[in-house]
Amino acid sequence: MVFDESGASETRTRGDRRDDGRRSTLGKYAVATAAVVAALLLFGIMGSRFGKDLKEVRSPLIGQPAPAIELELLEASGRWSLDQHRGSVVVVNFWASWCLGCRLEHDDLLAASAAYQDRGVVFIGVVFQDEPGEAIAFLDELGRGYPNVVDPGSRTAVDYGVWAIPETYFIDRDGVVRSKISGESDYSLLMSHLDAVLALDGP
Repeated sequence: MVFDESGASETRTRGDRRDDGRRSTLGKYAVATAAVVAALLLFGIMGSRFGKDLKEVRSPLIGQPAPAIELELLEASGRWSLDQHRGSVVVVNFWASWCLGCRLEHDDLLAASAAYQDRGVVFIGVVFQDEPGEAIAFLDELGRGYPNVVDPGSRTAVDYGVWAIPETYFIDRDGVVRSKISGESDYSLLMSHLDAVLALDGP
């Protein structure tokens, strides 16, 4: 028995309590459903804002001079410098041996590097937060096609705004960042970005 504020009594049956429980459960389901719908709507808005392929994300670096790269080679003595490749289109790929997306895109990067090397395109891999020995073992397993460098303290990665690898940047012959792929790339996507950058110099 329950008493209200006036002192009147209300007898509540077991069935009434079951009904209250059902209403409470339904209310929870309704809140959860509304949250899911809101999330889907937000994702749809983001998708329409960024385009169909969320890998091609706008970066504040696009249209700006590329941050300097001056790093030790992973498997040889000496350093690799971006300035030394002014006049070439440069593809900078940040990767690590522990990164699944890096493993999945590796063959496509090697294929694109081989296909475009005679067109003045240079690829460079920047090892991101990985042990040199692990990175070399990765290359032993999956193959090599262009040089790789180590980035102590991730200073170069920070300059490029890297937050989730793999990330790939495309730099034109004048040293300006023209586009970026966030996440795993493939040959078709790499080709579309490279063709667009090469087209800046005309046919």
